[in-house]
Amino acid sequence: MFSLTRVLVVDDEDVVCRSCRAILKEEGCEVETAYSGAEALHAMGAQDFDVVITDLKMPGMDGMELLTEIKQKTPSTAVIVMTGYSTVPTAVEAIKGGAFDYIAKPFTPDKLAVAVARAVESGALRNDNRRVQEERNDERCGFGDIIGGSMKMRELYQAIEKIAPTDSTVLIHGESGTGKELVAKAIHTNSLRCNAQFISLDCSALTESLLESELFGHVKGSFTGAIVSKPGLFEIADGGTFFLDEIGNVSLPTQSKLLRVLQEREFKPVGGNGTKKTDIRLITATNRNLEAMIAEGTFREELFYRLNVLPIFLPPLRKRKDDIPALVRHFLERFSPRVNGTETDMSPEAMDFLIEYDWPGNVRELENIIERLVVMADGSTIKPEHVPAAIRRRRLSGRIVVPRTNEELKKAKKRLRREAVREIEKAFVSDALERNHWNVARAATDVGMQRSNLHALARKYGLTRKG
Repeated sequence: MFSLTRVLVVDDEDVVCRSCRAILKEEGCEVETAYSGAEALHAMGAQDFDVVITDLKMPGMDGMELLTEIKQKTPSTAVIVMTGYSTVPTAVEAIKGGAFDYIAKPFTPDKLAVAVARAVESGALRNDNRRVQEERNDERCGFGDIIGGSMKMRELYQAIEKIAPTDSTVLIHGESGTGKELVAKAIHTNSLRCNAQFISLDCSALTESLLESELFGHVKGSFTGAIVSKPGLFEIADGGTFFLDEIGNVSLPTQSKLLRVLQEREFKPVGGNGTKKTDIRLITATNRNLEAMIAEGTFREELFYRLNVLPIFLPPLRKRKDDIPALVRHFLERFSPRVNGTETDMSPEAMDFLIEYDWPGNVRELENIIERLVVMADGSTIKPEHVPAAIRRRRLSGRIVVPRTNEELKKAKKRLRREAVREIEKAFVSDALERNHWNVARAATDVGMQRSNLHALARKYGLTRKG
């Protein structure tokens, strides 16, 4: 699975080194071992490693000192800390020192393999983001706040680069919260109209009469309240880019008027007799299936073909989960200084919950959740217990090593059953307590359990009220 991945295992216990080597070699890694921090640095001087796994407590140079040295000399190397002294302060200290993750001894082969897999994927994502950022050095060719280095996002960047220099009409398809306006702004910024205005309007925010007035303007006295003439956005946006969001919410009569603008590049203000010319590049967006609306008779077919000259399809966040860590870091950097003046970290366990959640509200929902977590977290690190219960109800998932023998199959089934029960049991109790504001008696009644049994489960998983 991790072919060509080079890993250095550092531990003063031979049995740990040999075990890690055997586990990771099975996964296709190239593995070297070192029995001290000094020996590890010597090995790193001779060749490059993608991942270093180091014990925390070792004679001479300990794991924290080695971590510091590695981050100074080769900051791109992912470091995973092993510790038999697994406490939250120790883990947080390691993460703040630059460690990618930590694993507590004793650990299962799966736990080690998953930690290395995440480190490798994170390194690839960092490289992708670095390459994309290097391609954006010229500010005029920047993509603003669009974040992501996944394959789907790289395809999006390529599409923007091809589409932007043209003057053709663009239709952006995507679910709510995927960043359609950000893409429209990126197209404008990289277009020949970049020095002119970018005007945007949400078609779902206005009634039909107000929308027509906003789009085409009106003359004095054309309707009650029209005490002065007002220019429309087609006139204001002349020479620039006009972005119409949620175009699927426009009524059929207004669609006909939009079709005339696209065909003739002219429009008539509400209540006016004469026409006005406009030179705009039109970008529209929708979260609806316009072709289905055509079949229903609620969207004009001629308008669809005029709008859909250059279609762009934005992937939902659940289809590009590789981008979630980068997005989380971006939002943490944005909100942390505003809220507490210092940088807030995300623990690996909390990040796992965010990665496994499906995000029906897409990037907008993730942004709102990160802002909430920064505000509500007690301390500088966001931990799993800070993550909302709805997000923590994740699927029971994970990488499974295929057993080779019947005995291994039995052991794997037993382990998976045990882990699954623990995970869903803990989530069940936590959710019951949160729903009932941590009143154990009320929670027990709510779920139909004896109070003593629920209380025992809460103690078993260390669930206590925060704050």
